[in-house]
Amino acid sequence: MTAPFGKVYLIGAGPGAADLITVRGARILAQASVVLYDALVTPEMLELCPQAVKISVGKRSGQRSAAQEHINEQLVACARQYPLVVRLKGGDPMLFGRADEELTALESHGISYEIVPGITTALAAAASVKQPLTKRGVARSVALFTSSTAPGEVADTRIPECDTLVQYMGGREAMLTAQRMLAANFPPDLPVVVIENCSRQDERSITLSLAELSQGLPISSGPVLVMMGEAMRTRGTVKAS
Repeated sequence: MTAPFGKVYLIGAGPGAADLITVRGARILAQASVVLYDALVTPEMLELCPQAVKISVGKRSGQRSAAQEHINEQLVACARQYPLVVRLKGGDPMLFGRADEELTALESHGISYEIVPGITTALAAAASVKQPLTKRGVARSVALFTSSTAPGEVADTRIPECDTLVQYMGGREAMLTAQRMLAANFPPDLPVVVIENCSRQDERSITLSLAELSQGLPISSGPVLVMMGEAMRTRGTVKAS
């Protein structure tokens, strides 16, 4: 008797570069019948699944995107039609990836699924600029956060209490974060590293101070990650905590 549903894999594509997906992720992608992929998934990554039907369910800040409820419905519909379904997400599926809603939708229909983790952008960015997020005697805690909120949700203005702060989707919100940090008596010269299009050919990064960040960032066209803290200070000039 044929099973009523295929199996769904939530796979982390990593920060962007096709060769930063995990071996397991690439193997399953190469076997996929259909792939529902995010806007941050690169064309090079999709070359790893030439056999699959590809469905864009892209979501980018400030641009039109597929509603999450519709994505959930597409996942269920594809599981009815195909034996191996991949939901391909930028970074790691379990971090700022709306995985909770998608897993709930799959579970409500009794659909079998597995999750394949990916390299989250914070780790790839730290490697790219050669600045560890933690440093002995300087930084031993890291907070990953975003200012993005759900419709109708009040924006949370709290600053995480950690040595190193990493703000995802920080392009437009990073200036406000810096202003709130200055108001909370963070030092104006606190070092900041901003990375756009991490791990891609058009990656670029800039180093500035918290005071400079509070004045705004250059206009960007790709995903932006902002890393703040003494761990971002150039080696040899790190201040003791």
